[in-house]
Amino acid sequence: MLAFLVWFLLFVICWPLALLALLLFPIVWLLLLPFRLLGIAVAGALHLVRAVIFLPGRMLSGRSRA
Repeated sequence: MLAFLVWFLLFVICWPLALLALLLFPIVWLLLLPFRLLGIAVAGALHLVRAVIFLPGRMLSGRSRA
């Protein structure tokens, strides 16, 4: 009987939270989208800087990277 009451209490408490999460997920995703795009741009810029820095060493080593 106690297990039933615990499951019932969990059902009563959690379904509004699940519904709220379902409704808020797209809004939060849209709010975080600019930060994701900024992260992609910064990662691309850092990869470019790394490639420029390592270019002389790759040219002098004579090995091709296939």
